[in-house]
Amino acid sequence: MNAVTQDIGRLAAETSETAFTRLLHWLDDGSDSGGERYLEMRRRLVAYFDRRNRPAPDVLADETFDRVSRTLEEAGSIKVTPPARYCYVVARFVLLEDIRRTDRDVPYDETRPVLRHAPSTGAAAGAERAQRSLDCLTRCLERLKTADRSLIVEYYRDAKRQRIDRRRDLAARLGITMNALGIRAFRLRAGLEGCVASCRTRP
Repeated sequence: MNAVTQDIGRLAAETSETAFTRLLHWLDDGSDSGGERYLEMRRRLVAYFDRRNRPAPDVLADETFDRVSRTLEEAGSIKVTPPARYCYVVARFVLLEDIRRTDRDVPYDETRPVLRHAPSTGAAAGAERAQRSLDCLTRCLERLKTADRSLIVEYYRDAKRQRIDRRRDLAARLGITMNALGIRAFRLRAGLEGCVASCRTRP
């Protein structure tokens, strides 16, 4: 591994730690709970989505924390208090989006005619941006340690019910709790997001 790759890897790790530390500090609301408030809030969010019969409540809880973390990153602070109130506001949006996604998941009918349109300039540009993001993600994943890369790929594989089962199996193999696995995956994802964002700004 060359020096440039090592530097980028350290930057990703620092971004990860900073984002997660900022989230923990905000949830603690000025006191240090040693991560207990994060775990309690995550349990409450999972229960919130589970009561609404969502098939993957832990995935939606992670998405809620991801959005809160990005808001903290971009805005520097969140004025809404207590923190749990803001988490539930975000969770409500995540819930509605998940319901809309589920409603759009209709079976594909092979007998229906396929309408083909020439891609617009905007669509082509969007596809190019998506491909660049994918290329950057591939590069950033390659910079992770083998164990970390395997963990993050396994953590986000599959969908809905299969994803939950896979995460339970992964936690069991690593000998850690689901909460500890979620924290580790959150840190890795935050680092990857910072790495991808930096990669996309390069010419």
